[in-house]
Amino acid sequence: MENIVRVLSGFVVYIFHLLAILVMAVGIAKSMYIYIKDAVFGARAAIAIQESRLELEHSFSLGLGFLIGGSILNTTIAPTWNDIGQLASIIAIRTILNYFLLRNINS
Repeated sequence: MENIVRVLSGFVVYIFHLLAILVMAVGIAKSMYIYIKDAVFGARAAIAIQESRLELEHSFSLGLGFLIGGSILNTTIAPTWNDIGQLASIIAIRTILNYFLLRNINS
């Protein structure tokens, strides 16, 4: 039974990482589309840069959320103290990044 839980947990963590990559890749593509459409072929360069940055920041924030969830789930089954310390470091770094991204979005 424990092996089934480990395999299922690993599969879900893999899905979380794929979702994070997908969200960030779509955000990058959307951001580039906004920038190219408005800045290169339009006359609104300053507004286009700001809109594309906001789109990118939103997608990175959501992607970081998926990565944090995957990291937490990855450590739930029989963690060692080393695993817990690494998880705490990863969550701290990603939370700080997310905080500054959201702060930049709201300003």
